[in-house]
Amino acid sequence: MKTKTLLIIPLIALTVSCTNPSAPAGYEGYVYENPRVWGKGGFQGELKGPGNFGVSLWRNQVINIDIRPKTYTEHFKILAKDDLNISFNYHAIISVKADSIRAVVEQYGGKNWYKRFVLEPFRTFARNSVQRYTAIDLKTKRDEMSAEVFKQLKDYLKGSPFVLKSLVVGNITYPSVVADAVEKKLAAQQLLAEKSTQKEIAKKDAEIRVEEAKGIAQAQKIINATLTTNYLQHEAIQTQLKMADSPNHTTVYIPVGANGIPIMKTVK
Repeated sequence: MKTKTLLIIPLIALTVSCTNPSAPAGYEGYVYENPRVWGKGGFQGELKGPGNFGVSLWRNQVINIDIRPKTYTEHFKILAKDDLNISFNYHAIISVKADSIRAVVEQYGGKNWYKRFVLEPFRTFARNSVQRYTAIDLKTKRDEMSAEVFKQLKDYLKGSPFVLKSLVVGNITYPSVVADAVEKKLAAQQLLAEKSTQKEIAKKDAEIRVEEAKGIAQAQKIINATLTTNYLQHEAIQTQLKMADSPNHTTVYIPVGANGIPIMKTVK
C-alpha cells in the first residue's frame, strides 16, 4: 500500500506539471516555457488556431493574439483651423500579419500592441490633419482627411507586423453656432439652385412666346396676302345669299361701298 502511494504521488505531480496550450480560430499563439526547477524557459514556438501545441512535461503557456481585422475607433475633440471646437471620430481597420506573433509579443507589447505602438501616432496624424481645415470645410474635406491620415499611418506601419486595411472619418459634431451657419449656407445654396431652375423655365417660356408670335405674324402675313378685292367681293355675295334665305330677318341692300361691296342694314 505504501509503495502504491509513493507511485501515485509522482504521477499526480507529473500530470499537474503537463500543459497543452491551445489557440482558438482567428488567433495565433505565442508559446513559451515557464519552468519551475528545470527547463530553459522562453519562446517555444508559434501556434495557429484552432489547434493545440501538444502535451508537454514542462510548464508551457500561450499568449493568444487575434490576427483578424479589427476596427479601432478614436474620438477627438480639438480646435479646427478657425479655433472652433470640433468633435469627431476616426475608424481604422487593422489586422496582424500571419506568422508574426513572436515579433508582436517580443517587440510590440503582445496583446497591448495597439496602445503601445499604434495609438499615439494614429491620434497625432488625425489631429494634424483636422487642424489644417476650418470647421465649415471639414464636411466637404472628409475624404481628403481620411486619405491623408491613411497614407501617414500606413507608411508608419510599414515593416511592422500590422496591416492597415482602411480608415474613415466618422461623425463630425459642430458647435451650435457652426451648425446654424452650415444650415443657412445649405439653404442659400438650395434657394440659388431653385432660382437658377426658375430662370431656365422663364427663358424657355420666353422662347415659346417668341415662336408663337412668329407663327401669328406669319399667319397674318399669309391672310393679308390672300384678302384680295375679288375674294372680298365673293365673300360678300355669299353672305348676302345666306341672309336672303333667312326667314327671320328683312334685309335692305344699299348698293354703295368700296369695290362695289354693298353696305348692309338689317331691320328686325
